[in-house]
This record gives sequence, structure tokens and C-alpha cells, in this order.
Amino acid sequence: MIDLSDIRIGNFVWYYDRNMEETAFQVEGIYEGYIYNTSLPLSKLPAEKANPLLLDLYLLRRFGFLKGDAAYGESEEVYSIKYSHKDSFHILYRNDAFQPVRDVLGAEPYGRPVVHVHQLQNLFQALTRDELEIFE
Repeated sequence: MIDLSDIRIGNFVWYYDRNMEETAFQVEGIYEGYIYNTSLPLSKLPAEKANPLLLDLYLLRRFGFLKGDAAYGESEEVYSIKYSHKDSFHILYRNDAFQPVRDVLGAEPYGRPVVHVHQLQNLFQALTRDELEIFE
């Protein structure tokens, strides 16, 4: 279960569909204890049936993060995404954990580890004012 105060429109979450398969979807709306998406049965789902989507390297890459290049002195454990002309957002992947870092060279961590996709989306949006989009 996911707390409604932790998610916002645009976040990815999942639920068990009628075949008991984990089905991920993007939040299109939140109102009075329900999460809305046009692909859901009746276009809504009670919030207590929604679950946070675990972050993994596959999803990190689908969001456009690139692995550091050792040829440029970057750590290969740090994944980065450029969000403006000169600024990037960096995540350290070590021991199956994701940790925001200040830069790709020093890899100085800050904040708490990121476990779920909606946490990464919310952190990215808070720091950059941009949405983190999945690339097909």
C-alpha cells in the first residue's frame, strides 16, 4: 500500500489486476481516497490497493540515466541525466541501493536512499521542476 501523501500526478505505481498480475500505471489524478487512470477498471482504484514500484537499473535507464564513463574519470557506479544546458542529476548505484550524489566525480551522497520509482520522480521534480519521463 502507498500513502496518498507520498504520490502525485505523474507518479508510477502498481496494483494486482483481476488475473493477480502486477500491473503498473501512471497516476492521472488523486481524489477522495482514489487514484485515477483511464486504463484502470472504472478508471479509478482505491488508494489502499496501489503499491509503490521498486526502482531498479532497468527503470533507471528507461528514465534516461546514463552510466558514468571511466574514460572521462567518472565513476561507473554513478548514473546521470542532464536536465538543463549545464546541470545534471546523479544517482549512485552500489550494493543494490540507489543514493543521490552531488557530482559524478566525487560521488558525495546526500539525503536518504531512493527505493521506489515515485521517490525518484518526486526528488527529480523537486530539484529540477521538470518531470522524469520514461523513454520508449
